[in-house]
Formats: sequence, structure tokens, C-alpha cells
Amino acid sequence: MNKYDVVIAGGGTAGCACAYTAAKLGMKVLLIEKQSFLGGSITSSLVIPAMKTSPNAINTDFFDTLYNKLEKMGGAITYIDGNKGWFNPELTKIALDTLLLEAVVEIEFESSISKIEEKLSSYIVTIESNNICSVEDGLLPPIETKYLVDATGDAKICQKLNCEFLEKKSQPINLRFIMSGVNVNEFSKWIMELDSDREVTTSCVADGNTYLSTAYTWDEGLTWALRPVFKQAIADGVITEADSNYFQIFSVAGTDDSIAFNCPRLLKTVQNPYIEGRASIFRLSNFCKSYLPGFKNASISSIANTLGVRVSNRVKGKYVYNTEDLRTGKRFANPVVISNYPIDVHSDKKDSSTLEKVYQEYQLPIESLMVKDNLFVVGRCISADFEAQAALRIIPSCFSMGEGLAKYLKNNV
Repeated sequence: MNKYDVVIAGGGTAGCACAYTAAKLGMKVLLIEKQSFLGGSITSSLVIPAMKTSPNAINTDFFDTLYNKLEKMGGAITYIDGNKGWFNPELTKIALDTLLLEAVVEIEFESSISKIEEKLSSYIVTIESNNICSVEDGLLPPIETKYLVDATGDAKICQKLNCEFLEKKSQPINLRFIMSGVNVNEFSKWIMELDSDREVTTSCVADGNTYLSTAYTWDEGLTWALRPVFKQAIADGVITEADSNYFQIFSVAGTDDSIAFNCPRLLKTVQNPYIEGRASIFRLSNFCKSYLPGFKNASISSIANTLGVRVSNRVKGKYVYNTEDLRTGKRFANPVVISNYPIDVHSDKKDSSTLEKVYQEYQLPIESLMVKDNLFVVGRCISADFEAQAALRIIPSCFSMGEGLAKYLKNNV
């Protein structure tokens, strides 16, 4: 039977960071990914750019390594605010392949764990594969691992092992997309003149290309420069009011004509988020072409393969990190994350979302990644209450969780 030190289920941000770091530290690692590529939220859900976090963040070696690799490939920039998380999603797929192979991580694509048997100090794992290049009958031979890491995002492994979960709460999901063929310089000039609020709208030049960001929501308690534009489009029947509930856009690193959309944010009333999400995307793309300068000749070039999920299952681990820990900046003996990102809770009701600034850095302890003996969790399904998870779910923190766990496994378990 093939034996591993670490088996990681889920090749998203946290899983890749954990796999890469563990392999670099000399551990034998297997990474299992249900998609045909790595990257999770960045690549499959088009969550770009990564949000900016504390300059004192820890466990950032993998993030920096990925950034340096992508920068050399022409797929990453540092934005005007110092954020290095502006990644090109397609090039990120290639960069992650390269980095993990260099670290000698074994990868099974289009695969998932179908059966887990708990031993005294290990797990026997059976993998089901849809990859015809790996297996013909759908099942790989069972393997044994000392450590098992759930990086699935929805705690799929912990569900199979009947772990205890915290109270389930939800945030709206979204289905992101990208438009290409945009005259970014024209749009940048127009939006920067329209909107003087530099907390909302910014633009800069990096590597000879113009990059920008702007936003709008349907919240009546906020002032948005784009409000008259959206109101007119709703009156004209081009978009629905629900389409306008959240609108946020960013340029795509390494391109001179592509804009990524952090929307549509889908209301809880939707019956089929993929079908209704794609319909909303089509309406929003027509809105952009008709109402936003620079978009006249643009078209949809990519729609996310998977939904953007902010919160799902949260496991009850050895320590449940709570909002009071976060607000007070509680210190821990073995932190895996240091951040100052705000408590970011989306709502599909007007004037009900929360973006609560945090006035000191906070730490996430390793104990919030511990589920049971030799079973760990990283990513959005960590052991944290609802509001604390809403601050910790961002990509840089997930990278730090994965890297921090790998270091802990090597040095302490």
C-alpha cells in the first residue's frame, strides 16, 4: 500500500499552500483536486484580485513565491495601494502546476475521496477518479496517510468522518465573469472624472497597462457616483433591480483589455444559481456595452466554473475562534494567520451588509485548524464563528493557513 505523510483534499488556495510547503519541508504529499486544474477560488471562481491584508502577515512564503512566478510570466502586478494579489486566473493555473511539480507534490486531478477508514494513528483513503488518464474503473488503490487535511472549502472530508459542525449561517453567493475587448484607458478616464471618491474608484499604470477598480451597490444609505447610470438602465429595462444589488470590477493582471466582475451577487430567492447567474451576467454585459464608455466593443470572455461561496460548513475544532478574539486582537502561542482584514458580511437585502473595520491586527491559532487526531482543516470551513470567518475567508489568509499548518505538521506533530 502506498503511504504518504500528508494527503490533502482540495487544491484551492489553502490546499496548494499546504501541499507546496509540506513537500518543500521534505514530506511525501498527495494533493487531490476535483477540477482539472488547481487554484480554487482564484481560477475556478475567478476571485481576483486577492484582498489586501496586514503588512505584518505571517506564513507568506508561498504567496510571495506564487507572485514572483506569475510576475515573471506576465500574470501579476502590484496595485497602487501596494496589493500584490492582482493575479491572472488562467496563468495562475500554469504557475501552480509548475510550483507544485517543482516541490514534488503528487497530484490527482478530477478526483475525490470516496471512503476513509480511521486507524490508530493514520487513515486509509480510497480515491474515486474521473480522470481516464489515471484509472479506468474509477477507483485508485487505497493509500495510507499519517495526516489528512480537509481543504475542500465545504468540509467534505469532515462530513464523511462525522465531525461536529458549528451553527450554519449563510452569505449571498456570486457568479463572477470577465469581459474582454474593453478600452480600459477610455473607461478609466471617464470613471475617474465621474467619481472623486478614492475609497471606491482608483486607477494606476503598471507595466505599461492601465489598471482600475470601481464599485456600486443598491444600498440607499451610501453615495455612489454610478447610481444615476444604474437607475437609468433599470428604467430602460436593460437590467433588473436585482442585477444592480452589487457591482464591483477590477482590471485583470497581464491584460490591456480585460475587466473582472465581482458580481452578480445572487439573491437567496434564486432557484438555480448557475442558470440565473448566467442570465444576469448577460444582462450586465449589455448594460456595460450600452452605458459605460470603453465597453462598446467588449464581450464576455469567461464565466466562472464554480460559484463564489463566502461561507458554508464550519467545523467545530479544538478551538472555536470567535469575534471577541478578533476584535480584541487576542494573542496565541501558535498563530497561523495575522491579519487586519475587516469583518465582511454580505447581505442580499438593502442597507444590511456589514464591513466592520478592525483597529488592530488579530491572530488565528493553529488549534482552529485541528479537528481530531491527525485530521486538520484549512480554508473557509475552519473552526470560527460566523463573523470571525467573514474576516478570515480571504485568499491571503487561506494561503497563510495552508502554509502555517504544513510547518506545524513538520515541527510539532
